[in-house]
Amino acid sequence: MQKNIYLDNGATTELDECVFEKMKPYLTDKYGNASSIYLLGQESKIAIDKARKQVAESIGADICEVYFTCSGTEANNWAIKSKIFIEPYKKHHVITSEIEHHSVLHTCEYIKKFNTQITYLTVDKYGTINLDFLEQSLTVDTNLVSIMLANNEIGTIQPIKEVVSIAKKFDVEVHSDAVQCIGHMPIDVRDLGVDMLSISAHKFGGPKGIGVLYIKNGTVLDNFLHGGAQEYNRRGSTENVASIVGMGEAISIATKEMMKNTNIEVKLRDYFIDKVINSIPDCTLNGHPEKRLSFNVNLKFKYIEGESILLLLNAKNICASSGSACTSGSLDPSHVLLAIGISHEDAHGSLRVTFSHKNTKEQVDYLIENLIEIVRKLRNISPFYKNQY
Repeated sequence: MQKNIYLDNGATTELDECVFEKMKPYLTDKYGNASSIYLLGQESKIAIDKARKQVAESIGADICEVYFTCSGTEANNWAIKSKIFIEPYKKHHVITSEIEHHSVLHTCEYIKKFNTQITYLTVDKYGTINLDFLEQSLTVDTNLVSIMLANNEIGTIQPIKEVVSIAKKFDVEVHSDAVQCIGHMPIDVRDLGVDMLSISAHKFGGPKGIGVLYIKNGTVLDNFLHGGAQEYNRRGSTENVASIVGMGEAISIATKEMMKNTNIEVKLRDYFIDKVINSIPDCTLNGHPEKRLSFNVNLKFKYIEGESILLLLNAKNICASSGSACTSGSLDPSHVLLAIGISHEDAHGSLRVTFSHKNTKEQVDYLIENLIEIVRKLRNISPFYKNQY
């Protein structure tokens, strides 16, 4: 077995070697500022333009609708805050869901300070939003609906096209966090109908610290950063050229190889789910059994804690997680698992495994073998488990 078996691709992915090679010149020789008029600077501008085109082509957007950010979190903040700040004295209403990423939920909490009402859509036991509740919640004050395309913890894919259809009846714009989706499902912003969409490069073989907010032409949005004319005068700050180049290359590769890679991921995912559920009692799958991301598995093990599972897996050189990477230091149970009806006690016993096309069946077998033994050991010392018998 290799030194580390990496099964936490929902948190971040390995930087693709081809991507790194494309980035290297802009970290060394081609270091010019893209706002400069001399050749060294214009080389950087040309590279940014190429990357913007690569992103646009990969998501079905126009080039002028692609805005580089420092992360998916920034993209989510921009989409939500700037709809409020463009008219700060108007009464606002934003609709989101109970299971969004914290970069959306915490932003929504923040904008309550600015005369904004937030409605949180409930979800069913699979994590699918309530479309009837969405339609009932829309008012004349609603100016944004923000619903993720697929959940980062349980992998459930949301009916975004239906969300857009309902929102447009009330002339309300829709933002979607699609950070988990690139390379794992087709993304076409025209087909989805969204007005804004967030993505992040390090989720699909690109570098950390670079993301994109797609903003549909005609969408009125306040600038998020002030101080320069970059990003079509909408986001001031000197461009991170190397990372932008890396993102362009990574999204191009991920999109071109998506069908081949997702076929591998689905086989590993389904094999793992079947083996574990049939080998370990009191184990259930969290999230939708079919409408889920190709690489995501989230399992609930009763009577034990997920953190203990992770520590023992780590001792076997296996990297996994118990939920979102952004909340890994928290002792609170996952808000996503609580929202789908799992108790506080059981929510602590979750394990998230997120595969890559680089993983192998042998690695999955090694994981299963160790997971069976780890769960057995932990249950043998668990007072909750002993009390059942």
